[in-house]
Amino acid sequence: MTARHLPHPDVALIDGFTDHLALERHLSPATVEAYRRDLSQLAGFLRRAHRDLSGAGIDDLRRFLAQLTSLGYARASIARRVGAIHTFYLWAVSSGVVAEDPAALLGRPKVISRLPVVLRVAEAAALVEAPDAGEDASEVESAVALRDRAILELMYGSGLRVSEVAGVTVDRVDLDRGRVTVVGKGDKEREVPLGDPARQAVVAWLTVRSVLAPGEGDELFINRRGRPIGPRDIRRLVGRYGRAALSGRRVTPHTLRHSFATHLLEGGADIRAVQEMLGHASVATTQRYTHVSRSRLFEAYEQSHPRA
Repeated sequence: MTARHLPHPDVALIDGFTDHLALERHLSPATVEAYRRDLSQLAGFLRRAHRDLSGAGIDDLRRFLAQLTSLGYARASIARRVGAIHTFYLWAVSSGVVAEDPAALLGRPKVISRLPVVLRVAEAAALVEAPDAGEDASEVESAVALRDRAILELMYGSGLRVSEVAGVTVDRVDLDRGRVTVVGKGDKEREVPLGDPARQAVVAWLTVRSVLAPGEGDELFINRRGRPIGPRDIRRLVGRYGRAALSGRRVTPHTLRHSFATHLLEGGADIRAVQEMLGHASVATTQRYTHVSRSRLFEAYEQSHPRA
């Protein structure tokens, strides 16, 4: 349900909460928007029951979650909404909007922890090397292929999130030192290594970047219209090359990030170093990758990462 269909008090509450998330907690725009969607969905449910966010009780919240279950929502999706509800009402209580937290006794559904999908080294190499326009390609098609190769090399070679790749600027790529500086979750800046294949791919792309954007620009990657490339564009191109290079496999940008981390750990890299490169706030998140493939743990021990 869109904001225009919600009661004005609920719209004002959601706006106040999301402003808090963006301005005080410095969460990413994507995360803030996810909170807004979840709370708007709850507000829409409450509106149909002639209730609102400030007057909701524990029974209202439980009925909302029961409806999600009946509609076939996955446990992980419901758990995310429970988290949003808890965070919202904690803020509402601290802001004096509500006297008591109706979500205090709201339980979270147990979510089965799934290990991340990881490519083999040969599969990852086949994927990042897939972009090839061919000898008879046009100048634009050749430039797009070089751009896509640079994007894939960065995602696998440096473990970047899709939003980080979309947001990287030319001035933040240090080709001499082999480093790239990105802004991750919570507006946290970090510097990560740029391996030789990724560096060479970026250099090749920069030599033809003007084919897509004749003018000067800050963004490293742009689309065919000369505008900054977006996360959705990157997801599409990763999926397209994944289907072409790895028949029957579903590949996403996170698959490349997972593969980056797993191959580093299998090569003997220190988990704290991998945590820093991934930009994880907690090492517990990084530790998931230590369980992905015990049987392959020391196959690449001599080298921490196959494309470093």
